[in-house]
Amino acid sequence: MSGSTSSSSSSAVNDGNTREQWSSRLIFILAATGSAVGLGNIWKFPYITGENGGGAFVLIYLICIAVIGIPIMMSEIMLGRRGRNDPITTMKALAAESGHSRAWGLLGWMGVIAGFLILSYYSVIAGWAIAYVPRIAVGSFAGLDANEVNAVFSTLVSSPETLVAWHTIFMIMTMTVVARGVSLGLEKAVKYLMPLLFVLLLILLFYAFETGAFQQGLNYLFNPDFSKLTTHGILSAMGHAFFTLSLGMGAIMVYGSYLPKETSIAKASIAVAVMDTLIALTAGMVIFPIVFANGLEAGAGPGLIFKTLPLAFGHMDYGNFFGMLFFILLVFAAWTSSISLIEPAVTWCMKTYHLTRVKTAIILGLLVWVLGLLTVFSFNLASDFTISSSISTKFGEFVILKDATAFDFLDYLTSNIMLPMGGLMIAVFAGWLMKHKYARKELEISDFWFSVWKFLIKFVAPIMVIIVFLNAMGVIAFVRNILAV
Repeated sequence: MSGSTSSSSSSAVNDGNTREQWSSRLIFILAATGSAVGLGNIWKFPYITGENGGGAFVLIYLICIAVIGIPIMMSEIMLGRRGRNDPITTMKALAAESGHSRAWGLLGWMGVIAGFLILSYYSVIAGWAIAYVPRIAVGSFAGLDANEVNAVFSTLVSSPETLVAWHTIFMIMTMTVVARGVSLGLEKAVKYLMPLLFVLLLILLFYAFETGAFQQGLNYLFNPDFSKLTTHGILSAMGHAFFTLSLGMGAIMVYGSYLPKETSIAKASIAVAVMDTLIALTAGMVIFPIVFANGLEAGAGPGLIFKTLPLAFGHMDYGNFFGMLFFILLVFAAWTSSISLIEPAVTWCMKTYHLTRVKTAIILGLLVWVLGLLTVFSFNLASDFTISSSISTKFGEFVILKDATAFDFLDYLTSNIMLPMGGLMIAVFAGWLMKHKYARKELEISDFWFSVWKFLIKFVAPIMVIIVFLNAMGVIAFVRNILAV
């Protein structure tokens, strides 16, 4: 890690303190990719692809990555590098620099809080993946039928003591890395974890190739059948393209604040988006051949990873070994993402309260751990405690939440409201409010590509994020139902 302070002078808004930096562009790309690659790539992308017909969905998803994901990622990195601070301080300073209200610091606050809340339930889900590693390694799923595999999962989530234990282990793993700082923690973690993740994926890809259904999996994933593509599928592709890159919660902004001045933001953003997408597609190439080879349902939904695949691994040659590798892969993906979720809060607390990184990591880790208990208990002790919310209109009832557990509520609040709002505000600030000269200075791209980025970030990305937001809120479905009446 270069401890150079040379970049401090490149920003007009930092506080003059020495800011740690990534030692190279590659390390930044690995770190940002690690932030982006998580359960969404390995767990969510395959099952939503399966639910939405395969290849046509993938094509729409790739287009959305290009017109939503990359422009907003470039913007978030740009804001982070110019501010060289935590998201709250950065947005206050950048707004003042361009002659706007320091109330834009609220955008930073929303990102910090969103990451904090997401980690509280993300850690619990990641704990499930850790729990499956020893179970599948010792052959707990060997020879089981679908009902018996479901029973294993139900037993796991119904035990608060078990979930608390795995949640605790994952939080310790996360905060240990965060406590060690940028050079000794974040950089070393991604330097080793990301290559290992790639290696595990390649091993599993080779395994999928040997299943006898590899070509069927490829056809399903890459042959577009637009007859299977619905409006819901298009909206899902737009939403996932936005969420998969960890945008709108300040993580990429913080990582950008460690980026050396000489590194191209555009090239780094494209590299991260490409790597994130390749990992998601490779996960699909691993999972679908296994699914088809075992006569399973591609559109099995969220249960694909924890219910359907263990069933498959339990009936395969060497299934215990490769199943163990798969869930280790899932743990690694979750781990690299979790580090970035808490980093914005850590940088803000260190600056505001003048605490050491270790002390900050311990305090925030404990707070996230306590909040995570709400998610733990929502699957067992407090599963009957639910929240429902709706608005009555002359066209019918608009349901916001229905019988939502604490986990459902946190997921809804962060994924459906906070992250899309964060992404929208980043696009609005970068495209409409930040002075042209500052954006040009940070991006350092040709006039043509700057014009392309400007058009996408001012018009295309905001409109599409608004659509994602309205869809996630259920507004589009409500309107569609009204029109169908």
